[in-house]
Amino acid sequence: MKRIVVLISGSGSNLQALLDQAAAAQLGGEIVAVVSNKAEAYGLERAREAGTATAVLPNRDYADRDSFDAALMALIDDYRPDLVVLAGFMRILTPGFVRHYQGRMLNIHPSLLPKYQGLHTHRRAIEAGDEEHGCSVHFVTEELDGGPVVLQARVPIFEGDDEATVAARVLVQEHAIYPLVVRWFCDGRLAMRDGSAWLDGAELPAQGYAGE
Repeated sequence: MKRIVVLISGSGSNLQALLDQAAAAQLGGEIVAVVSNKAEAYGLERAREAGTATAVLPNRDYADRDSFDAALMALIDDYRPDLVVLAGFMRILTPGFVRHYQGRMLNIHPSLLPKYQGLHTHRRAIEAGDEEHGCSVHFVTEELDGGPVVLQARVPIFEGDDEATVAARVLVQEHAIYPLVVRWFCDGRLAMRDGSAWLDGAELPAQGYAGE
């Protein structure tokens, strides 16, 4: 069983989707710890209810990003993870941290990458008049939200939709595709090679897996 560490900063709804799949023996791995930079993150309670180890490392206790990331790296490595999963972890990671977990760290981003890297993606999609929006699971690289995409899910944007409506629609898809990609990794089907995502021995296109 692959060992998974999940990093969170907030409510942890994507974490819950992963925990649910793990409990059903559908994740292909074991979530050995949930780590947060915020002690009040509700996701920690979700982890405790699932019987999963938790740890808190407040970033405000460190003078700069480098010292925090060094401490975080040491904490994560104590759990000997095969995979690090970012699930609403609201920190920009330093290049050294990213390189340390290169090819074994995943993130989910609420847009159809490469569109709308960064924050406020739903608002930006609405303001641009987009007719569709979505989410992307990708490997983490030093470029913010710029690593190779593994899988995307698309949702419509209807006239009159607000940010909350679109966000809720996207979140349903996040909960569906993130556990699936984690399963692919744990089953040995998914890897990152030469800056690209590979599934079942084939290089994926820029927008990730396109289906059969």
